[in-house]
Amino acid sequence: MKKPQITFKYLFAEDYNPVYVNGAHGGISPRGELVVHFYLERPGVPVSITHEVNPNGTIGAELDEVPSDFKQTLYRAVESGVVMNYESARTFHAWLGERLKEMEAVQQARESLQFNGEPPTTITH
Repeated sequence: MKKPQITFKYLFAEDYNPVYVNGAHGGISPRGELVVHFYLERPGVPVSITHEVNPNGTIGAELDEVPSDFKQTLYRAVESGVVMNYESARTFHAWLGERLKEMEAVQQARESLQFNGEPPTTITH
């Protein structure tokens, strides 16, 4: 007798757009759910930069940046987040752990193919 089975089909929102993230911030909500805000941490970009114009019409030295402290500031651009109940968080944790094992295996395979930190220049069969 055939075991019961189910097929999941994935539906993507029309505006689905995966984004790169390199950090997360969050915690437990008052309802006991896990709240995670994903962000991209990056250096700042000035709102404007003012340069002098050389006599020959080319751009000269930088005179001013707005804001003046942008080089001392890091930004965390939050574009998405998730809210999960306990069971969903546990399931996601297990799934993520398996993906990390796969990534580690790929990384180890890459490292084993390298010679002195550089990929081989000649491949022989």
